[in-house]
Amino acid sequence: MPLPQKIGFIGTGTITDAMVRGLLAKPVAVSQVMLSSRNAEISAKLAADLPNVVVSVDNQTIIDECDTVVLAIRPQIAEAVIRPLRFRDGQKVISVIAATGRPTLSDWIGADVHLTQAIPLPFVSRRKGVTAVYPPDHQTAAIFNALGNAVECDTREEYDLLAAASALMGTYFGIMQRTTEWLADRGLPEEKARAYLAPLFAELSQTAAAAGEDVAFIELSREFSTKGGLNEQAFRDFEQEGGSDALARALTNVHARIKG
Repeated sequence: MPLPQKIGFIGTGTITDAMVRGLLAKPVAVSQVMLSSRNAEISAKLAADLPNVVVSVDNQTIIDECDTVVLAIRPQIAEAVIRPLRFRDGQKVISVIAATGRPTLSDWIGADVHLTQAIPLPFVSRRKGVTAVYPPDHQTAAIFNALGNAVECDTREEYDLLAAASALMGTYFGIMQRTTEWLADRGLPEEKARAYLAPLFAELSQTAAAAGEDVAFIELSREFSTKGGLNEQAFRDFEQEGGSDALARALTNVHARIKG
Protein backbone atom coordinates (compact mmCIF):
# COMPACT_ATOMS: atom_id res chain seq x y z
CA MET A 1 0.00 0.00 0.00
CA PRO A 2 1.39 3.47 -0.90
CA LEU A 3 2.39 5.66 2.03
CA PRO A 4 0.82 9.06 2.67
CA GLN A 5 2.99 11.72 1.09
CA LYS A 6 2.61 14.23 3.92
CA ILE A 7 2.66 13.23 7.59
CA GLY A 8 2.26 15.61 10.51
CA PHE A 9 3.61 15.11 14.02
CA ILE A 10 2.10 16.67 17.12
CA GLY A 11 4.87 16.41 19.71
CA THR A 12 8.58 16.48 18.99
CA GLY A 13 10.39 14.12 21.31
CA THR A 14 12.73 11.17 20.90
CA ILE A 15 10.25 8.93 19.06
CA THR A 16 9.24 11.67 16.65
CA ASP A 17 12.91 12.32 15.93
CA ALA A 18 13.48 8.60 15.26
CA MET A 19 10.39 8.22 13.05
CA VAL A 20 11.14 11.31 10.99
CA ARG A 21 14.75 10.32 10.41
CA GLY A 22 13.64 6.84 9.39
CA LEU A 23 10.94 8.08 7.02
CA LEU A 24 13.24 10.61 5.38
CA ALA A 25 16.34 8.44 5.12
CA LYS A 26 17.29 7.81 1.49
CA PRO A 27 15.36 6.65 -0.39
CA VAL A 28 12.72 8.78 1.32
CA ALA A 29 9.46 7.05 2.21
CA VAL A 30 7.34 10.23 2.26
CA SER A 31 7.71 13.53 0.45
CA GLN A 32 7.18 15.87 3.41
CA VAL A 33 6.89 15.89 7.20
CA MET A 34 5.33 18.67 9.27
CA LEU A 35 6.45 19.06 12.88
CA SER A 36 5.22 20.99 15.84
CA SER A 37 7.83 23.25 17.41
CA ARG A 38 7.12 22.24 21.02
CA ASN A 39 10.67 20.99 21.41
CA ALA A 40 12.46 23.76 19.57
CA GLU A 41 15.86 22.06 19.71
CA ILE A 42 14.73 18.77 18.15
CA SER A 43 12.48 20.38 15.54
CA ALA A 44 15.19 22.85 14.50
CA LYS A 45 17.78 20.06 14.22
CA LEU A 46 15.46 17.93 12.09
CA ALA A 47 14.69 20.88 9.82
CA ALA A 48 18.40 21.63 9.48
CA ASP A 49 19.31 18.02 8.73
CA LEU A 50 16.41 17.12 6.45
CA PRO A 51 15.13 19.38 3.64
CA ASN A 52 11.73 17.64 3.60
CA VAL A 53 10.85 18.87 7.11
CA VAL A 54 8.56 21.85 7.73
CA VAL A 55 8.20 23.20 11.27
CA SER A 56 4.93 24.80 12.32
CA VAL A 57 4.39 26.93 15.42
CA ASP A 58 0.69 26.02 15.31
CA ASN A 59 -0.54 22.47 15.92
CA GLN A 60 -3.86 23.22 14.22
CA THR A 61 -2.05 24.01 10.98
CA ILE A 62 -0.55 20.52 11.06
CA ILE A 63 -4.02 19.01 11.55
CA ASP A 64 -5.43 21.10 8.70
CA GLU A 65 -2.67 20.37 6.17
CA CYS A 66 -1.96 16.68 6.79
CA ASP A 67 -4.23 13.72 6.06
CA THR A 68 -2.15 11.55 8.41
CA VAL A 69 -1.26 12.87 11.86
CA VAL A 70 0.92 11.18 14.49
CA LEU A 71 0.21 12.06 18.12
CA ALA A 72 3.55 11.78 19.94
CA ILE A 73 2.89 13.64 23.18
CA ARG A 74 3.81 12.74 26.74
CA PRO A 75 0.74 11.20 28.41
CA GLN A 76 0.90 13.71 31.25
CA ILE A 77 0.07 16.61 28.91
CA ALA A 78 -1.69 14.80 26.07
CA GLU A 79 -5.26 15.76 26.96
CA ALA A 80 -4.41 19.46 27.28
CA VAL A 81 -2.70 19.43 23.89
CA ILE A 82 -5.28 17.33 21.99
CA ARG A 83 -8.65 18.62 23.20
CA PRO A 84 -8.38 22.13 21.68
CA LEU A 85 -7.48 20.75 18.24
CA ARG A 86 -10.13 20.35 15.52
CA PHE A 87 -9.72 17.08 13.67
CA ARG A 88 -11.65 16.10 10.54
CA ASP A 89 -14.00 13.14 10.29
CA GLY A 90 -12.18 10.36 8.46
CA GLN A 91 -8.74 11.81 9.15
CA LYS A 92 -5.98 9.26 9.76
CA VAL A 93 -4.59 9.57 13.30
CA ILE A 94 -1.85 7.38 14.74
CA SER A 95 -1.24 7.62 18.48
CA VAL A 96 2.12 6.65 19.94
CA ILE A 97 1.14 8.03 23.35
CA ALA A 98 2.03 5.53 26.05
CA ALA A 99 -0.56 3.89 28.32
CA THR A 100 -3.54 5.76 26.83
CA GLY A 101 -6.40 3.70 25.37
CA ARG A 102 -8.37 4.35 22.21
CA PRO A 103 -11.64 5.27 24.03
CA THR A 104 -9.80 8.00 25.94
CA LEU A 105 -8.06 9.25 22.82
CA SER A 106 -11.33 9.27 20.86
CA ASP A 107 -12.96 11.36 23.58
CA TRP A 108 -10.13 13.89 23.49
CA ILE A 109 -10.12 14.05 19.68
CA GLY A 110 -13.88 14.58 19.46
CA ALA A 111 -14.23 13.61 15.78
CA ASP A 112 -14.86 10.40 13.86
CA VAL A 113 -11.22 9.90 12.87
CA HIS A 114 -9.57 6.68 11.69
CA LEU A 115 -7.57 6.02 14.87
CA THR A 116 -4.82 3.46 15.37
CA GLN A 117 -2.15 3.02 18.03
CA ALA A 118 1.50 2.02 17.68
CA ILE A 119 4.57 1.42 19.82
CA PRO A 120 7.55 2.54 17.72
CA LEU A 121 10.98 2.02 19.26
CA PRO A 122 14.06 4.20 18.70
CA PHE A 123 15.49 1.74 16.13
CA VAL A 124 12.98 3.01 13.55
CA SER A 125 15.50 5.78 12.86
CA ARG A 126 17.64 3.11 11.14
CA ARG A 127 14.60 1.35 9.63
CA LYS A 128 15.32 -1.55 11.96
CA GLY A 129 12.36 -1.19 14.30
CA VAL A 130 9.62 -3.67 15.10
CA THR A 131 6.38 -1.84 15.90
CA ALA A 132 3.18 -3.15 17.45
CA VAL A 133 0.04 -1.73 15.78
CA TYR A 134 -3.56 -1.88 17.00
CA PRO A 135 -6.08 -2.44 15.57
CA PRO A 136 -4.86 -4.10 12.36
CA ASP A 137 -4.62 -1.43 9.68
CA HIS A 138 -2.94 -1.63 6.29
CA GLN A 139 -2.05 2.07 6.10
CA THR A 140 -0.50 2.22 9.56
CA ALA A 141 1.31 -1.07 8.98
CA ALA A 142 2.72 0.28 5.70
CA ILE A 143 4.27 3.23 7.52
CA PHE A 144 5.95 1.05 10.11
CA ASN A 145 6.97 -1.59 7.59
CA ALA A 146 8.89 1.22 5.90
CA LEU A 147 10.62 1.72 9.25
CA GLY A 148 11.35 -1.96 9.83
CA ASN A 149 8.50 -4.36 10.55
CA ALA A 150 4.96 -3.93 11.85
CA VAL A 151 3.22 -6.49 14.04
CA GLU A 152 -0.55 -6.00 13.74
CA CYS A 153 -2.39 -6.97 16.92
CA ASP A 154 -5.88 -8.44 16.62
CA THR A 155 -6.92 -7.45 20.14
CA ARG A 156 -6.14 -4.75 22.67
CA GLU A 157 -4.82 -7.44 25.02
CA GLU A 158 -2.21 -8.51 22.44
CA TYR A 159 -1.18 -4.88 22.04
CA ASP A 160 -0.93 -4.32 25.80
CA LEU A 161 1.19 -7.46 26.23
CA LEU A 162 3.65 -6.32 23.58
CA ALA A 163 3.72 -2.89 25.22
CA ALA A 164 4.70 -4.60 28.48
CA ALA A 165 7.42 -6.59 26.71
CA SER A 166 8.82 -3.42 25.13
CA ALA A 167 9.41 -2.10 28.66
CA LEU A 168 12.34 -4.53 28.92
CA MET A 169 14.64 -2.30 26.88
CA GLY A 170 15.94 -0.58 30.00
CA THR A 171 16.39 -3.96 31.69
CA TYR A 172 18.39 -5.25 28.71
CA PHE A 173 20.86 -2.39 28.94
CA GLY A 174 20.76 -2.57 32.72
CA ILE A 175 21.94 -6.19 32.60
CA MET A 176 24.79 -5.14 30.33
CA GLN A 177 25.72 -2.36 32.75
CA ARG A 178 25.61 -4.58 35.82
CA THR A 179 27.74 -7.17 34.02
CA THR A 180 30.21 -4.45 33.02
CA GLU A 181 30.40 -3.31 36.65
CA TRP A 182 30.92 -6.88 37.86
CA LEU A 183 33.79 -7.34 35.42
CA ALA A 184 35.32 -3.97 36.29
CA ASP A 185 35.13 -4.74 40.03
CA ARG A 186 37.27 -7.80 39.30
CA GLY A 187 39.92 -5.91 37.39
CA LEU A 188 38.81 -5.88 33.75
CA PRO A 189 39.01 -2.39 32.22
CA GLU A 190 35.51 -1.10 31.52
CA GLU A 191 36.26 -0.32 27.87
CA LYS A 192 37.24 -3.95 27.30
CA ALA A 193 34.05 -5.14 29.01
CA ARG A 194 31.93 -2.94 26.76
CA ALA A 195 33.88 -3.96 23.66
CA TYR A 196 33.15 -7.60 24.46
CA LEU A 197 29.57 -7.43 25.75
CA ALA A 198 27.96 -5.19 23.10
CA PRO A 199 28.75 -7.44 20.11
CA LEU A 200 28.09 -10.56 22.19
CA PHE A 201 24.52 -9.44 22.99
CA ALA A 202 24.04 -8.14 19.44
CA GLU A 203 24.97 -11.47 17.90
CA LEU A 204 22.71 -13.36 20.29
CA SER A 205 19.81 -11.13 19.23
CA GLN A 206 20.65 -11.71 15.57
CA THR A 207 20.68 -15.46 16.20
CA ALA A 208 17.24 -15.30 17.81
CA ALA A 209 15.85 -13.25 14.92
CA ALA A 210 17.29 -15.62 12.33
CA ALA A 211 16.06 -18.77 14.08
CA GLY A 212 12.48 -18.40 12.86
CA GLU A 213 9.12 -18.81 14.54
CA ASP A 214 9.39 -22.59 14.97
CA VAL A 215 12.42 -22.42 17.28
CA ALA A 216 11.59 -21.62 20.91
CA PHE A 217 13.97 -19.32 22.74
CA ILE A 218 14.49 -21.99 25.40
CA GLU A 219 15.73 -24.28 22.63
CA LEU A 220 18.35 -21.69 21.76
CA SER A 221 19.24 -21.49 25.44
CA ARG A 222 19.91 -25.23 25.45
CA GLU A 223 21.76 -25.06 22.14
CA PHE A 224 24.12 -22.43 23.56
CA SER A 225 24.58 -24.33 26.83
CA THR A 226 26.90 -27.32 26.95
CA LYS A 227 25.58 -30.04 29.26
CA GLY A 228 27.21 -29.41 32.62
CA GLY A 229 28.87 -26.27 31.24
CA LEU A 230 29.08 -22.66 32.34
CA ASN A 231 26.07 -21.35 30.38
CA GLU A 232 23.85 -24.04 31.83
CA GLN A 233 25.12 -23.22 35.33
CA ALA A 234 24.53 -19.47 34.92
CA PHE A 235 20.94 -19.91 33.75
CA ARG A 236 20.21 -22.50 36.43
CA ASP A 237 21.51 -20.16 39.13
CA PHE A 238 19.51 -17.28 37.62
CA GLU A 239 16.35 -19.38 37.84
CA GLN A 240 17.04 -20.73 41.32
CA GLU A 241 17.91 -17.30 42.71
CA GLY A 242 14.55 -15.93 41.59
CA GLY A 243 15.62 -14.14 38.43
CA SER A 244 12.81 -15.52 36.30
CA ASP A 245 10.24 -14.84 39.01
CA ALA A 246 11.47 -11.26 39.36
CA LEU A 247 11.19 -10.80 35.58
CA ALA A 248 7.63 -12.15 35.58
CA ARG A 249 6.67 -9.84 38.46
CA ALA A 250 8.13 -6.82 36.69
CA LEU A 251 6.22 -7.61 33.49
CA THR A 252 3.01 -8.21 35.45
CA ASN A 253 3.35 -4.86 37.20
CA VAL A 254 4.04 -3.01 33.92
CA HIS A 255 1.09 -4.76 32.26
CA ALA A 256 -1.19 -3.74 35.13
CA ARG A 257 -0.08 -0.11 34.75
CA ILE A 258 -0.69 -0.19 30.99
CA LYS A 259 -4.21 -1.53 31.53
CA GLY A 260 -4.85 1.21 34.09
